[in-house]
Amino acid sequence: MIGSLLYLTASRPDIMHNVCVCARFQSCPKESHLTSVKRILKYLKCTKSLGLWYPRRANISLVGYSDFDFGSCKVDKKSTSGTFHLLGCSLVSWHSKKQACGTLSTTEA
Repeated sequence: MIGSLLYLTASRPDIMHNVCVCARFQSCPKESHLTSVKRILKYLKCTKSLGLWYPRRANISLVGYSDFDFGSCKVDKKSTSGTFHLLGCSLVSWHSKKQACGTLSTTEA
């Protein structure tokens, strides 16, 4: 199920984070992980009309956004950073990464 959902994330980035969290526990899954995957499938069933849309005539301007979430993962307390880029109103790239180690900010140090 996880493999199929990972394939689907190419056109449905709204489920990417949840699917990747479930994929982390593939080697040792529990009942709660199966429940989460079933919840993702129910969400997909109710939102069939959503997905990426690339119109022909769009404003050609490249815009990028980035964000960093300090210590937000409830499992291992690591930080997550991410970026995405829009060309006109269409998503052309995105990136999300869990940081290998946590650091204190200069104000906390």
